[in-house]
Amino acid sequence: MTDFVTIEKGLGPEGRVAVVRFDRGDGINALSPEALRQLTQAARSFEDDGDTSVVVLTGAARAFSAGFDLKDSEGRLRKSMDIGSLRRHLKLGPRLSRAWQEMEQITIGAIEGFCIGGGVALAVALDFRVIGRDAHLRVPEIGLGMNMSWQSIPRMLHLMGPARTKQAVILADQRISATEALEWGLVEEVADPGKAFDAAMTLAAKVAAQPPLSVAMTKLTVNRLAYALDDLASHMDVDQFALASLTDDHKEGVAAFLERRKPRFRGR
Repeated sequence: MTDFVTIEKGLGPEGRVAVVRFDRGDGINALSPEALRQLTQAARSFEDDGDTSVVVLTGAARAFSAGFDLKDSEGRLRKSMDIGSLRRHLKLGPRLSRAWQEMEQITIGAIEGFCIGGGVALAVALDFRVIGRDAHLRVPEIGLGMNMSWQSIPRMLHLMGPARTKQAVILADQRISATEALEWGLVEEVADPGKAFDAAMTLAAKVAAQPPLSVAMTKLTVNRLAYALDDLASHMDVDQFALASLTDDHKEGVAAFLERRKPRFRGR
């Protein structure tokens, strides 16, 4: 099994900063099921780590992530799964984003190149996001006949508000530039190209210099208040995804993506 994720600890003030690097070495950094498992395990590895206050998550130099890997052999087995197996398999994404959101440490994403689909879902589960000036984000799920899942809609809604969230998700072909992402509230800082990681580490050092227990308790309080009602709606997005995956529009969307042509949706 190939390791897509590496962890380095003991950085920054008092050694309280850690870096999690996700890099498949292919310039695309797609989220295969195995990558989802490794990233989830990376987040969970900090559960009993009282020495780390901040975790910086970064991707490859050219891409944070291209989102879910539609060409992965395990992922393509979805089309032959029964509904029960499909629902269990579809929980990999929500499990990943929840693991990162619920970390006690402050989390910061360093985004270069492109951040697409599941990459955006992972990014909005973090506390802060720093993006390179020439990078962009995009949410293509609806264009593939799917819904934006992984409990991402409430998180995006908290950051951007209703109209911008609809714009980002429904207009699936729209690239969100770094400048737009900052204006919309989707990211907190724009860095020079190639410098997102450095800027994220600078922010991490500032956080790590604060009293660790006070920081952790404040994060927990803010998250509990902000996300208290999210499960009332977002719990259903796995079933929405499972339902959407059975539609002709989904089959057409994926086929068009793989064949690099414009899809023809028919609402069925």
